[in-house]
Amino acid sequence: MFVDYYKILEIDSSATLEDIKTAFRKTALKWHPDRNEGMDATEKMQLINEAYLILKDAEARAKYDIEYKKYITYQKQRDISTKVTISEEYIVEDEILSNWMSNAKKQAVDLAIQTIKDFKDIAKAGVKGATKQAGSLLIGYIILAIVIAIIMAIVGQCN
Repeated sequence: MFVDYYKILEIDSSATLEDIKTAFRKTALKWHPDRNEGMDATEKMQLINEAYLILKDAEARAKYDIEYKKYITYQKQRDISTKVTISEEYIVEDEILSNWMSNAKKQAVDLAIQTIKDFKDIAKAGVKGATKQAGSLLIGYIILAIVIAIIMAIVGQCN
């Protein structure tokens, strides 16, 4: 299976490393699951992370670019639309690149799982902190009410 990482990051194959980083940030913000709920956004983010992992690495990108040229030629020969992001018809010939792409996919899935876990942990910590703060405020208000009641009682005895 071949994945068009340039199409995923919405960049040209001649993009610089800085272009890749910028495109990664832009597409990651655009498709982040916090902004786009649903499995489609999560899958898109995994592809974005996968693309970035391959294209940011000089050696992986060099191997990818060789395969990418073969893929484009294959598409033209088969008259397949270049709008396809993932081609299950085209098989990656470079075994090392295929393994790297597979590892990048696993890393992207692991990253998504870790991000979700971190978000849940942050949410739990936020709720815990808010509950603690609310408890402190409640105790403060109760003490303030008692002090006011005592003052009112003293003032009432003085009159």
